[in-house]
Amino acid sequence: MVKFSDIAVNNFKEGYNCAQSVFLAFAEEVGFDKETALKISSSFGGGMGRLREVCGAVTSMFAIAGLKKGYTSPDNDTDKTKHYEYIQELATKFKSKYNTIICRELLELPEGADTPTPSARTEEYYQNRPCENFIRLASEIIENDILN
Repeated sequence: MVKFSDIAVNNFKEGYNCAQSVFLAFAEEVGFDKETALKISSSFGGGMGRLREVCGAVTSMFAIAGLKKGYTSPDNDTDKTKHYEYIQELATKFKSKYNTIICRELLELPEGADTPTPSARTEEYYQNRPCENFIRLASEIIENDILN
């Protein structure tokens, strides 16, 4: 049986951004077709459009948590609090391995936004970019904590 984390990493190797790679791996589980999943998650790659803020893999993890376990009532503070606590727990699980959920910190980049032009997906890119590790961990957290 193929694991979601393997699917997500393979998506990344096909050229999808981190957010798309994770979200697409779970699209069927959350009721989305491929095209919709890719469009929804496309803006979140590179830490939100290469702003290098919250990691795209983490953002997709949060989105899937919302789709599976989110709240719907705007005036139920108890449900909101419970959900936000859950999101913070997921972030803590990710941070326990990488100490941050911020893209620029994960990639050890300087402060500020990056150029909007994506990096060429070359052999060297994949050898030097640790994103596969972040995608794998976010996918494993989804599989173990959100889908169960």
